[in-house]
Amino acid sequence: MKWQSVGEQPCSVARTLSVMGDRWTMLILRNAFLGIRRFDDFQSSLGVTRHVLAERLKRLVEHGILKKNPYQDRQERFEYRLTEKGLDLQPILLTLTAWGDKWMDEGRGAPVIFHHRDCGHAFTPMVVCSVCKEAVTARNIYSTSSEDVESLESKLL
Repeated sequence: MKWQSVGEQPCSVARTLSVMGDRWTMLILRNAFLGIRRFDDFQSSLGVTRHVLAERLKRLVEHGILKKNPYQDRQERFEYRLTEKGLDLQPILLTLTAWGDKWMDEGRGAPVIFHHRDCGHAFTPMVVCSVCKEAVTARNIYSTSSEDVESLESKLL
């Protein structure tokens, strides 16, 4: 299978990776969540080539993850702001960060500490069940296909 067609698979991970699946895109998003908005600031903080950065920003705008807003009129320049769709990626970046802090820190500790605005406490991101609010781990979940659920629902009706 070619990378260009990975997004056509009936798989949510594959579809997401078709947009998000390279290191520059994830680092651009990390920086957007840290408040970076302008092309030159992304470029200087990441050290990515202008061509690669322009391509990744364009794809994020095309997919509605970032919105391109002009901030200078005489020489048209833009800033990139996260949309609601983009803001919904925050949990992914938080859990990637938590994994990196646990498994990739090489004894140096977490370089960034997240704080919950509502209570002020530092926290470690975790995934919880939307119904019972208990922690969700690889050992306490299972999956079914959407066809199985639809079939079961039609039998119950």
